[in-house]
Amino acid sequence: MALVLVGVLADWQRLGQQFLEPSVALQLFPDLITVALLNTITYTVAGFAVGLVLGLLIALMRLSSVGPYRWVAMAYIELFRGLPALLIFIFVGVGVPLAFPGLTFPGGAYGQVACALGLVSAAYMAETIRAGIQAVPRGQLEASRTLGMSHGMAMRTIVLPQAFRIIVPPLTNELVLLFKDSSLVLFLGVTLGQRELTKFGRDLASQQANTTPIFVAGLCYLLITIPLGYVVRRLEARHATAR
Repeated sequence: MALVLVGVLADWQRLGQQFLEPSVALQLFPDLITVALLNTITYTVAGFAVGLVLGLLIALMRLSSVGPYRWVAMAYIELFRGLPALLIFIFVGVGVPLAFPGLTFPGGAYGQVACALGLVSAAYMAETIRAGIQAVPRGQLEASRTLGMSHGMAMRTIVLPQAFRIIVPPLTNELVLLFKDSSLVLFLGVTLGQRELTKFGRDLASQQANTTPIFVAGLCYLLITIPLGYVVRRLEARHATAR
């Protein structure tokens, strides 16, 4: 009933002029695709790669029989899962340069964003990878050891390949979350050519005194996240059927 009232009483003409003005939307191209969307994808992929490598290391430390390794891994996971991603971005973008004057990230702003996204996602990926490793029957690791394999070789060739097949759906879901978290680049100092979708939309909205750029940027997010969400559901369904 409330939705019906909103639909009847809303001033759709005014909303259309403010959020979906064709003349403003057309001015966004081609930079919306060639700069903003491309940068968003680049930041997401780079952050995912950093998070996956770091998350795998943290997961193995979490499962280690060496006490200090487990404590460090647990502290990292609790810390970075407990802090808002925005604070991590501020720490990487402002705190690190202040603490280490002259330090530059490889790739400049791209390296900063990859580091910030990687630090956040690694905490979640570590727990996902740990769960995947523990889901592999322990007997397979023991059987490989009886065949003369070292623990490291057994993990690389027997356990990890199976674990990653198990955790593909949650890792894909993490990719969706990273794609949206890349909007926090807004709080870093980036050049015009390094803007992602949210900052691009906000800057153009300020210039045009119209929120159409932000609305169009939101549509670009949906064009990526909805198909990825569908992929996650298909992978989860396939995994459930396989079990």
